[in-house]
Amino acid sequence: MESGKIWLVGSGYMAIEFAKVLNELGKPFICIGRGGEKAEKFHAETKIKCTTGGLDEFLKSKPPLPEFVFVTVSVESLTSASRSLLKYGVMNMLVEKPGVSMPDEILELSKLARQKKANVFIAYNRRFYASTIEAQKIIKEDGGVLSFAFEFTEWSHKIQDLKKHPIEHNYWFLGNSTHVIDTSFYLAGGLPKKLNTFVKGKDQLAWHPASSMYTGAGETVNGALFSYHANWQAPGRWVIEIFTRRNRLIFKPLEKLQVQKLGSVEVNFAEGIDYTLDEKFKPGVFIQVRKFLDKDYKNLCTLQEQETSMRIYKKMSGY
Repeated sequence: MESGKIWLVGSGYMAIEFAKVLNELGKPFICIGRGGEKAEKFHAETKIKCTTGGLDEFLKSKPPLPEFVFVTVSVESLTSASRSLLKYGVMNMLVEKPGVSMPDEILELSKLARQKKANVFIAYNRRFYASTIEAQKIIKEDGGVLSFAFEFTEWSHKIQDLKKHPIEHNYWFLGNSTHVIDTSFYLAGGLPKKLNTFVKGKDQLAWHPASSMYTGAGETVNGALFSYHANWQAPGRWVIEIFTRRNRLIFKPLEKLQVQKLGSVEVNFAEGIDYTLDEKFKPGVFIQVRKFLDKDYKNLCTLQEQETSMRIYKKMSGY
């Protein structure tokens, strides 16, 4: 495959992680970045130089259309970058989560993608963890999910000191916490049809003024009951627990699967899971990239799916 067939837009942390996989797969690509320290670090870690000057400047040169594009720019630039690429005629895009800079921009971007008949996906790599894939097998064998619970507490004491654009901080729930929420509903097999939410903590965190405490419960479209909790003012972590007729599947941390079997109080790590790819690369990214390039889109989060999810996320977060 020629390098121009794949574009990697952005040169930061996630661009490096995608580049590692593309190099491993033997897929040449063009990296398009603004320049500066990120581009220098990208070159140092991947041995590939970025085309600098930014996406809009690159597009002015009228390059041939690529077959695939990975959009890894910072959150505040996601919408504008994706919009430019769709208008240019790109047909297959994998965009870093949450897909847009601010919640309401999802409507415009989704409409544009439909008009262009483009395939746009949101890069929720935790759908492709080895732990997630193994859990899906167990869930299928057990006849589906009966109920589930999840926690998405964020470490405010660390996040508040990160040098992030205000948009990324203000919408941290969308850009980060939805990793847990998306994985939970993905494993359960569907989004909520009923949802009761409770949100508190407005103006309690300077970096995230909208809210800081979240609880709720509901029922998914396929009948699974669920509940959730998160308190960004208190200690906690990300956790998902899935309940089937024979097993309690515990993701704590999300990268590893633990199992409690019916009739036992013992909790053990699931046996026979090959974590090799998740240890060599950023977890979930290798399989996600391979599926995208193979046009095996079945388990990827579509932009239209994210448009539906965004209404749920807004209700859960208080945005």
